[in-house]
Amino acid sequence: MPQQTGWTIDDWRQAYRNGSLSPRSALHALRACLHNSDPAWIHILSNAELDAQLDQLEAQPDAADLPLYGIPFVVKDNIDVAGLPTTAACPAFAYIASRDATSVARLRAAGAIVLAKTNLDQFATGLVGTRSPYGAVPNSFNPQYVSGGSSSGSAVAVARGLVPFSLGTDTAGSGRVPAGFNNIVGLKPTRGRFSTSGVVPACRSLDCVSVFALNVADAEAVAAVLEGFDPDDSYSRSAPLLATLMGQQPRFGIPAQPQWFGDHQAEAAWTASLARLRDLGVVLQELDFSPMHELAQLLYGGPWVAERHAAIKEFFGTHAEQMNEVVRNILAQASNFSAVDSFRAEYHRADLARQIHTLMQSVDALLVPTAPTLPSLAAVAADPVGCNSQLGIWTNFVNLADCSALALPAGIRSDGLPFGITLIGAAWQDAALAEFGRRWQLHAPWQGGATDRELPPPVTSGEVPDGHIRLAVVGAHLRGMPLNWQLTERHARFVEATYSADNYRLFALPDTTPPKPGLIRSASGAAIAVELWDMPTHLFGSFVALIPAPLGIGTLTLQDGREVKGFICEGAAIEGATDITHLGGWRAYIASRG
Repeated sequence: MPQQTGWTIDDWRQAYRNGSLSPRSALHALRACLHNSDPAWIHILSNAELDAQLDQLEAQPDAADLPLYGIPFVVKDNIDVAGLPTTAACPAFAYIASRDATSVARLRAAGAIVLAKTNLDQFATGLVGTRSPYGAVPNSFNPQYVSGGSSSGSAVAVARGLVPFSLGTDTAGSGRVPAGFNNIVGLKPTRGRFSTSGVVPACRSLDCVSVFALNVADAEAVAAVLEGFDPDDSYSRSAPLLATLMGQQPRFGIPAQPQWFGDHQAEAAWTASLARLRDLGVVLQELDFSPMHELAQLLYGGPWVAERHAAIKEFFGTHAEQMNEVVRNILAQASNFSAVDSFRAEYHRADLARQIHTLMQSVDALLVPTAPTLPSLAAVAADPVGCNSQLGIWTNFVNLADCSALALPAGIRSDGLPFGITLIGAAWQDAALAEFGRRWQLHAPWQGGATDRELPPPVTSGEVPDGHIRLAVVGAHLRGMPLNWQLTERHARFVEATYSADNYRLFALPDTTPPKPGLIRSASGAAIAVELWDMPTHLFGSFVALIPAPLGIGTLTLQDGREVKGFICEGAAIEGATDITHLGGWRAYIASRG
C-alpha cells in the first residue's frame, strides 16, 4: 500500500506544500494499487485518463492554491463522470456520460482528481452492499460482514484509507449506514444543498449526494465546495438564514425503546455511547419515535417504490430480466399503487413530517444508532429483504421528513466491528451537526476508518488553529454567495454560523457588483447573522487586497463576546444605502429580493 494510506485532506495538502509529493507521481502510484478484482470498483481510470485530468489541473493558473489541489477521490457509479461509463451497477443500463455531474464538476474545479467509479447496490436500492453483479463489497474490518449500502464501494475506499473522501448518494440511508459499518463519517446534507444533476435517480424527490470522509473537518471541506444553488437541478435549493449552533449542553432526543434484532453487541455499544455523551454534557431526552417508524414504512411500503420505478421505467420494461432479482422484485411493486394512492401517501407523509418536526422542537437534534445491527454476508444471503429492512429503521424516515443528518463513528464493539451513531437535525442544520461532530471526535476520538492511523484532534469552533486568522463574513462571501470562492481558493475552512453582538446595523450598498452589504457599529443596532472562517495567515494579505472601498477589515464583536476580524464599512458610505438591519442578515435580504 502507498505511504498515503489513511491520509486526510490536510495530510495531502501538507505533502504537496512541502514538496515531498507531486500530484502526478503520487496519484499514479495510488492508482497502481487499485485492482479490477476488488469488488469495491466498477471502473478504475486508466493511466491516460488520469493524466488527462492532471494535465487539465496543471494548466490552470495558480492551480496549487485550489482548495482541493491534487486530492484524490472516488465516485459512486450512479454519478456521472464525463467520458466514463455510468452503470448504476447494472451492465445492461450502462452509458458513457457526456459531462460531469455538477457535484463532480465542482470538485474537479476545486482541484480534486477522480481515481475510480465505485460499486453499489444496483440502482441505489439497498442498504447492504451485496445487490450488485460486480460482487458484494465486504466490510473493511471483517470480510464476513456486509459493508452497508447502497454506497458500499465509496465507503470502503475511504475506510481502507485509499482516498480521503468519496461521493455517495443517500435516499434511505445509503450515505449513513456504510459509514457506521466502516468507522467513518457520513454527511447526508439537507435535500437540495448539493446538486443531484447528473445522478441516476433512485427517488428523485428525495435523493441527496452524500460525502464519506475520515473526519468531520474533511467532510465539511468537501461540502463547502459542493454546496450552492444549481439551476440545472429542479430540486436544488438556496440555503436560508442559518441557525445558531448548539450550546455546550445540547439536548438530544433519543428513541425510548430502540430495537436491536438480537444484536447485543450493538446494544452495548449504544449504551456506552450514551454514557460518553453524558460525560460531554449532553442532555438525553427519550422520545416516542412512532411517527418516525410510520414514516419510514412509506419509503418501501408506499408509492415511493413507484418513483424508483419511474426513474428507469423504459429500461425496466425491456431489460428487467437483466437486473438483480431482489431489486427487480422491489421495483415491480410499483404496479400496486395508483395515482390516488400517491396523493394520499404524500398527505400522510406531510402529516407525519409535521409531527416529527414538532417533536424535534423540544431538542437540538435527534440521536439514533446509525443501524441496529451489522449482519453477516451469510445472514443477508439467507434473508436479503428482511435484513435490509432492519438496517433502515433509523434512516428511512430522514429524507421523507426533510432532515439533515451526520453519521459519526462511536467506537469498536468487543467483536471488533465498528459501531456508529447519527445526529439528525431539521433542514439546514448541517453546520450545527458538524460543529457537534467535531466536539464528539475530540471527546471520543476514532482511528481513520479501518487503518491504524491516529487522526489529528479536530479544531472546534472555539479554537483558532495555529497559522490561521478567524474572519467573520457577512455578505457576498457567505457560503453559496458569489464571492465565497475568494475564501475557499485560499484554503479557508468554514467554522460556524453565528451572530454579531446586538450593536450593529446592516445596509445594502448601492451600485455594487455583486451586491454587497455594509456593516456599521451602532448603539441602536441588532444582532446580524455572520459566518466564521479560518484562513491561513500567509494567504490573508492577498484576500484583504481584494476588498474594495468603502469596505475594509476591522475587529467585530460576536454575540458571545468573542472578537474576530471581520468586514466593516466606512460610515459615510451608508448615505443612499438601504437599511436592512430588521432582516437580520444578508441571506434574508437576498431572499426578500426573490
